[in-house]
Amino acid sequence: MNPNKRNYRATFILDTNGVEDSVDTIIENVKQEIATVEGEVGEIENLGQRDFARVTDRKRPSGVYVQVHFTAPGSAPAALHERLRLNQTVYRTYVESV
Repeated sequence: MNPNKRNYRATFILDTNGVEDSVDTIIENVKQEIATVEGEVGEIENLGQRDFARVTDRKRPSGVYVQVHFTAPGSAPAALHERLRLNQTVYRTYVESV
């Protein structure tokens, strides 16, 4: 492993309300965003549709959860958050170092 790269596990909540794309297409777009910030995608796990514990918007009571394991430089999580902030299909992003 490259000493400048770290292992991460990212959990994405996808918003599929009003979106014509399939979940697989949205996941491919997220993989491209990870590759843009110099990340190498490993395992992808689709956890399916889940209800939120605390609903902040009555129009959005649930979302599709996806976990992605990837390797990237230390600056990648902040850059990924910034890039996905503008993406309407990704509702929430949580990246943790593994």
